Order: sequence, then C-alpha cells, then structure tokens
Amino acid sequence: MAYEHLPGGDLVGKGLRDLAAGQASIEALLVSVGAPRLRAGGIEVPATLPDAEHALYERLAAEDSDGAHSRFNALIRRLVSFEHALECAS
Repeated sequence: MAYEHLPGGDLVGKGLRDLAAGQASIEALLVSVGAPRLRAGGIEVPATLPDAEHALYERLAAEDSDGAHSRFNALIRRLVSFEHALECAS
C-alpha cells in the first residue's frame, strides 16, 4: 500500500522500503521509532533497528550538530502527523 497521500507518508514509505532492504537510513530509523503505532494502524513493519530514537539523533548530529535537535523534532512531528492521519483513515 502507498502512503504518500498521507502527511509524512513519503518518509514512512521510504523507511519501510529501507528496513525491508536492511538499510539503516534516517527514514528507516524513524519508522523504527514509530513501529508500535504503525503496526497498531495495520502497517506491516519489517524488523526494526535497535535503539532507533538514539541512533536517529546521533545520525542527525553527525550530519549537522547545530541543527540536529530541531531536525529530530521535525521528523518526529511528521511521524506523529502520519500516525494520526493513519488512525483517521482506518
């Protein structure tokens, strides 16, 4: 199922594909953070990455230490928006 029509669906779609391919991308880490709610919403989430929230922040900090906190929060907000939209669509 395509999720691109939902807010944040582009991130979730890429994260699911990356997890299935065994890639630890930013999007895969984000999907790993949200896996419990995504599964509750009916999405089949492949095996998730360990300590995903911490690993996501560390990845963002490695790319841009000054902007990591705001970028992390923005990604989490997009994930939560997706989760809410998924719940409303169900």
